[in-house]
Amino acid sequence: MEETISLKELFETIKKRILMIIAITVIAVGISAFISYLFLTPIYQSSTQILVNQSKADMQTFNVNDVRTNIELINTYNVIIKSPIILDKVRSELGLERSTESLNSQISVGAERNSQVVGITVQDPDPALAVQIANTVASVFQREIVSIMNVDNVSILSEATLTENPAPVKPNPTLNMAIAFVVGLMAAVGLAFLLEFLDNTIKTEKDIEKHLGISVIGAIPTFEVDHQMVARSVNSRRNKRGEEIA
Repeated sequence: MEETISLKELFETIKKRILMIIAITVIAVGISAFISYLFLTPIYQSSTQILVNQSKADMQTFNVNDVRTNIELINTYNVIIKSPIILDKVRSELGLERSTESLNSQISVGAERNSQVVGITVQDPDPALAVQIANTVASVFQREIVSIMNVDNVSILSEATLTENPAPVKPNPTLNMAIAFVVGLMAAVGLAFLLEFLDNTIKTEKDIEKHLGISVIGAIPTFEVDHQMVARSVNSRRNKRGEEIA
């Protein structure tokens, strides 16, 4: 015979272990906040933009096909920007004590909405260094692409700048705590139902019928004892006995 669980039983299970659920959720959020604010290193982001356009000699014959060609070249430029031939020179100019692979992982390159504009984004724990890396990558690429592909069609559209009070892009403590709240709540509710499922103790008449399949003939009700009333009754009897003896 299959057992069914009603919504009332589900709510009763949650109500029964509500303190445990709240405690686990609060602990999860607290741990997330503790790690986010004290252990995770803030990462800052800076971006610059370069424009892929026609060379000055070809400006008079500029047409739509030239734009399409430049857009197709952007995919090639994206690879070149993050290649060792560019990043090694960036490391040398800035005196960075990190590998080319490590520097590569800090940089992301992509076209701005299928346009001729290419965005170069750098993330680093030092906001000032993130700005320097972004601008240096753009300038080195603009200079080196002339000899690499024998073209002169790249110009810097906007340079990265350091704001007065830069804000880190990660970690995001608020988002981390929100995720911890959801995960902690789900884990706590799941644990509550697991404990209820593993609890085979018999507490009510329904439990006897459910687990043992025995019909309950009768039950002994429980009464709340008024201790003060009992004490007064005992004292009264003692006083009566004392009077009889006297």
